[in-house]
Amino acid sequence: MTQLSIYSDVHPDVNLADTSNRDEITALLGAVGVRYELWSADVELQRDAGDEKILSAYGREIKRLSDEAGYNSIDVFRIAPDNPNRVAFRQKFLAEHTHDEDEVRFFVEGSAAFYLHIGDKVYRVVCTRGDLLSVPAGTPHWFDMGSEPSFTAIRLFVSPEGWVAKFTGSAIAETLPLFESGAASPAVAQA
Repeated sequence: MTQLSIYSDVHPDVNLADTSNRDEITALLGAVGVRYELWSADVELQRDAGDEKILSAYGREIKRLSDEAGYNSIDVFRIAPDNPNRVAFRQKFLAEHTHDEDEVRFFVEGSAAFYLHIGDKVYRVVCTRGDLLSVPAGTPHWFDMGSEPSFTAIRLFVSPEGWVAKFTGSAIAETLPLFESGAASPAVAQA
């Protein structure tokens, strides 16, 4: 289930908000400039489906978004719990970083979490099937796919280089709960 949890960056043990209501998620993220939409992800993908088949299945949606925002480079990132590189992939994305362009992901299966460090808060967005998330350029963030990753996401870029990160050197990612598929969020702080 898609979930938004908001934490204080000064007191990351304090969960300020927690919701799985997609309208609330859209509003809360929109208020800080983050695009979140629910798209139809109704194509059942075979385990051995290649990137071309996945991109073709969602071609209309990809074209609409590409035409709207000028995305020139599109790829598929798919990972299963038995991937021998899963630990290295997880570590690569766990450190806080920024990009010179928006980071756009459309989840067509599975789940993973984006952590967006905006102002004095961290927005933890557990994305699931059908979620489109666009992290604005320059937004400090990190991504956690969990210890047993299982998701497929279509990634869209303006630059043909694709995913290029500028690491901030901040240790904030080490202070918040890691993502584990199916794990509940910590309780919301009482006022």
